[in-house]
Amino acid sequence: MAIRLCGMNSEETMTLTKEMVASGCVLTWPEEWRGLLVDKHSTGGVGDKVSLPLAPALAACGCKVPMISGRGLGHTGGTLDKLESVPGFSSRHSPEQMLEILHSVGCCIVGQSENLVPADKILYEMRDVTATVDSLPLITASVMSKKVAESLSALILDVKFGEAAQSPTIEDARRLAHSLVSVGVSLGIPTIALITNMDNPIGHCVGNSLEVIEALKCLEGKGPEDLRELVTRTGGYLLWLCGQAVSDSQGAEKIAKVLDDGSALQCFRKMMEAQGVQPDIARSLNSNSNLGNASHIEELIVQTTGQHVYLTHNGSLSLHRYDV
Repeated sequence: MAIRLCGMNSEETMTLTKEMVASGCVLTWPEEWRGLLVDKHSTGGVGDKVSLPLAPALAACGCKVPMISGRGLGHTGGTLDKLESVPGFSSRHSPEQMLEILHSVGCCIVGQSENLVPADKILYEMRDVTATVDSLPLITASVMSKKVAESLSALILDVKFGEAAQSPTIEDARRLAHSLVSVGVSLGIPTIALITNMDNPIGHCVGNSLEVIEALKCLEGKGPEDLRELVTRTGGYLLWLCGQAVSDSQGAEKIAKVLDDGSALQCFRKMMEAQGVQPDIARSLNSNSNLGNASHIEELIVQTTGQHVYLTHNGSLSLHRYDV
């Protein structure tokens, strides 16, 4: 709370980040993977499911993606919560298991643990219940400690602003982006940031299982255009940053290709199987899959925007947006 109220200077933020990294182990990788280890982090927003199709798409392009992700924080949904709506999926894997999954699949999405930035796991949960979610140094240390622990070759940050983001204005987002990139570069990770508008939910679906299904649509070369654009552009910049494409536009074309030809979807299925999903379920995952009760719509929310109608899923906070 003192950090939330008083802030931190850049040196203090850097020290906090380093100590959070030192609370666990730093991952090491085979020498032949040098230059191929990439990751992306978003500061979060409603309906932000970009990581789900992006990680396997990057793996399908030859990268290695050891993504340490998080759970819901404040009003934003968590990547791990979404993936755990698939029966059997486990986000708890040791560094040795991560290495094995990256060898066989090329990507994994895991959470903090007693081995990986355990200090962040504790602080992450505390921030969610103490109204300290929006503290710039705490955000910076949380995000960058996980990425430093991954020993990355390149990192891209999607810093969001707007009504559905943690940063309400573009000025706030720029300050956060500068803090994140400064720490990343200072700690030896080639890092860039995109600043993207988050005045509306990404895609049409909000809610764990619904967002997985929408991510599967993207992996099938379909789905909402705004989601596909974020996946291809973010992936394009990463491929350029790590030297796997001569430009971000060529990188975006490579990402689009693996989405359209099904190779990214195959990587996603392999990742799900490697992380605990039963083989028959993992190998059949598609946008028509029934995850829990995600297909049952029971209640219409009265309030509309004039442009969209929102339906709740079984009276929960999951929403499906229909353009009208």
